[in-house]
Amino acid sequence: MNERIKCEKYLSKVMTADEAAKLIYPGATIGLSGFTPAGHAKAVPLAIAKRAEETGEKLDLTIMTGASVGDQIDGALTRAGAMKKRLPYQTNSTVRNAINAGEIEYFDMHLSQLAVWAKNGFFGDIDFAIVEVSGIDEDGHIIPSTSIGAANTYIDCAKKVILEVNTTQPLSLKGIHDVYTVERVPNSKPIPIVRAADRIGTEYYPCDFDKIAAIVMTDIPDKGRAVQPVDDISQKIADNIVELITKETEAGRLPVPLPPLQSGVGGVANAVLAGLKKSSFTNLNVYSEVLQDAVFDLIDAGKIAFASGTSLTISPDFQEHYDKNFEKYKDKIMLRPQEISNHPEVIRRLGIIAMNTAIEVDIYGNTNSSHINGTRIMNGIGGSGDFAQNAGLSIFMTPSTAKNGTLSCIVPFVTHVDHTEHDIHFLVTEYGYADLRGLPPRIRARKIIEVCAHPDFRPQLLDYLERSCMECECKQTPQLLREVFADK
Repeated sequence: MNERIKCEKYLSKVMTADEAAKLIYPGATIGLSGFTPAGHAKAVPLAIAKRAEETGEKLDLTIMTGASVGDQIDGALTRAGAMKKRLPYQTNSTVRNAINAGEIEYFDMHLSQLAVWAKNGFFGDIDFAIVEVSGIDEDGHIIPSTSIGAANTYIDCAKKVILEVNTTQPLSLKGIHDVYTVERVPNSKPIPIVRAADRIGTEYYPCDFDKIAAIVMTDIPDKGRAVQPVDDISQKIADNIVELITKETEAGRLPVPLPPLQSGVGGVANAVLAGLKKSSFTNLNVYSEVLQDAVFDLIDAGKIAFASGTSLTISPDFQEHYDKNFEKYKDKIMLRPQEISNHPEVIRRLGIIAMNTAIEVDIYGNTNSSHINGTRIMNGIGGSGDFAQNAGLSIFMTPSTAKNGTLSCIVPFVTHVDHTEHDIHFLVTEYGYADLRGLPPRIRARKIIEVCAHPDFRPQLLDYLERSCMECECKQTPQLLREVFADK
């Protein structure tokens, strides 16, 4: 314990997870650390779930995180019936099913806005912050874990703070964090970041000692998700993105070295980053949310000069290599609050190349990244909107089909709009990439169909477009809406 809590006065706050869980009162709003799922609080949420199951108390908790977290929060609290409301992002099947069944209220939002809303009181009072940390140093500085997310904001806004000191997180994490909090209007100032590697904050979470209600020791490790193998479709999408970026540099529309890269998470996103390993691009920088396996592969290959994010999400297969080489990575990575990693001001200034995935895209470029059939939530909008709306180059990518080729991912009208046609510069599938910049709607639609749609679905889509152009009274963005919605 003394190795992790080096400031003696903090030892007086140590208690068990069960004891800390008893501090939580019914109806509380709780802000928890964690981002995809790394650095999330684990021991205390499990103890809260245990308490709810054993006592039958109706806790009705509102649970706020940075983004997705592990089963120790979403799964355990849902199964225990302890959660009433969830925001802003999730990927756990248990809580997702409860949301879609109407058993848990869910509020989806842009991740960059979370801190602003919390600081302005839009969510009401935040009663507790439960935050995983790797340790407390001799000066009482609280050292973050493998993510920052919104943890610094929750510490600032909460009435009481519970810290989980996780002994499985290496002490060597100290030094990779850059904790900077934007002040509320009218006291906010420009964020002084002009390069991905710029350090502007502290290496620790500032927190009033008297605000800390409990410190819990835990040894529950992060459990990263397995990375899907790169399949043929993902590889073709990755190759198309590398080709379009190459052509943009050859045309002088992108500088060399490239502006910083942002990439979403998942198999396709990982394949795109892996594709850059084979490219001629060097001296790359990353300014993103999640630093995943492919980022470290690129560092190993000498391709990445620096990578900034808000979370370290390492797959089980890559964990041993990452652990052995962490000292080599340490001076090339930085974790920031999601308010900074996703901030529109910084994204716009740096001219980020943003690469995000979609569930479906319609012929005019509207994008759905969160719902199935317009009603069933999958995960949420996440940070894709933050980057797409403000990027120097906004790329959306999707396989052309789903469900073993039986459904087209290019549709006449998306069933749910997360990103409008104004937020996309390029659409990429395994069949090609469509440059949509400056194209009026009808020309944009034809290009998406002819370049990106699966050949099996192109005749139907073209037929729909041609009939829309003839039958719709308005010719700017023609749609046969009765026909579209009759099919739903």
